[in-house]
Amino acid sequence: MTFSSLTFTTLFFPAVLILYFICTDLRWRNGVLLVASLIFYSWGEPIWVLAMIGSTAINYVAAMLIGRASSPGLRKTALVVGAAASLAVLFYFKYAAFLVNSVTSLFGVSFSIPVLELPIGISFYTFQVLTYTVDVYRDKSPVQRDPFKLMLYVSCFPQLIAGPIVQYSDVAVMLDERESTLEGFTEGMKRFAVGLSKKVLLANVCGLIIEELPSAAGASGMSVLGAWYISVLYSLQLYFDFSGYSDMAIGMGRIFGFTYKENFNYPYISKSASEFWRRWHISLGSFFRDYVYIPLGGNRRGRARTALNLAIVWALTGLWHGASWNFVIWGLYYGVLIILEKLVLADFREKLPGAAQHIAALLLIVVGWTVFYYTDMGCLGKHLGAMFGIGAAGLSDPVTMAVIRKYTVLPLIAAIASLPILPRLKAWLGKHEKLEGAADIVSLVCLTALMLLSMIFIVGQSYNPFIYFRF
Repeated sequence: MTFSSLTFTTLFFPAVLILYFICTDLRWRNGVLLVASLIFYSWGEPIWVLAMIGSTAINYVAAMLIGRASSPGLRKTALVVGAAASLAVLFYFKYAAFLVNSVTSLFGVSFSIPVLELPIGISFYTFQVLTYTVDVYRDKSPVQRDPFKLMLYVSCFPQLIAGPIVQYSDVAVMLDERESTLEGFTEGMKRFAVGLSKKVLLANVCGLIIEELPSAAGASGMSVLGAWYISVLYSLQLYFDFSGYSDMAIGMGRIFGFTYKENFNYPYISKSASEFWRRWHISLGSFFRDYVYIPLGGNRRGRARTALNLAIVWALTGLWHGASWNFVIWGLYYGVLIILEKLVLADFREKLPGAAQHIAALLLIVVGWTVFYYTDMGCLGKHLGAMFGIGAAGLSDPVTMAVIRKYTVLPLIAAIASLPILPRLKAWLGKHEKLEGAADIVSLVCLTALMLLSMIFIVGQSYNPFIYFRF
């Protein structure tokens, strides 16, 4: 079950809202959210909820031991055991088969392990439960003695399968004290409507356009234009898919009294790879910064060590996205770009006009998403080659031109929607009090229309993938 499914929008979410607001005591509301979250996670694959519960239980015990330990050695041992257990579960489900296949291919030996279906959202909830144990160890957060509250933090359905990755210290107080207000409900529903529209009306449409290009499946016979067109569309699809889910998560959290940090900040206006990653999947970048990069020493141990730390972080970032060599390459690709930006080309970049920096960044980002797109390395090589005229079937082709003519407006709308036009319009209206009331009415009408249109699309379209579903 996904947020953009008919089951969720018409049955599950309304039912949870009714039950939640029937309850007036926060303990009962937490209970409703916990049960709803476990049902939500168990909807398609009930057996794997045990992995999430087990990981949470282990880290609950580990944190309790950290809180009671009388020596630094015992505290560290409890931390290592809790973290290792969670990471071991993640490794087995997500990476064991990939590692075995890579080793057997490299050395020509025959060996295999049972391939298990990857539990949804395992990367997200593993990182979340790790932040709890580490924050307790660092004395950044108190020990949560109520196992049900910890379970609610880990499993809370708005952000369970797609983030944002919520650090325990950010919501610890909210588990015990929070209010669900009319203002919060209204703002949350608005944010949910925006996210659903992004997902259904923009991301799905971009994906459908890609599917009309036969060359996208096998990366053969691509023209230069066709290759770039697919890559740009995929870049837009991925952004609206993931940021749409983040918007829905933040909106639902607001309805229930939780305040989640922003996860996207118009990344396609960036002028560098570094800026892009300060704007894209912010919660993931914050996790790797706080729990990997800084503990490794950050940039405090010289240029060589900084470069090594960045390389480690970006290799792990790539692997976090998937157990495939294209994700490793994609992560290292950004690692190299950011190392060059920070340690080699900083002075040169600053001398370039802003427009040149922006164009260069966009080109690099689109190339990066092309690497992200293909798990088949042969197809990846053909697509990248076609983008730069190597093995391409000409500069353009009839199929691509026909698709471009057919869908001229929709990709343009998506491209415009990726720019911070609405926030700037809102800021401008804020300076003109006479226009604020009219703007609120127009905004409400537009959001209502988008919500209705999204529901129509959900009912009428079978194409409704979620790219980050298995991360």
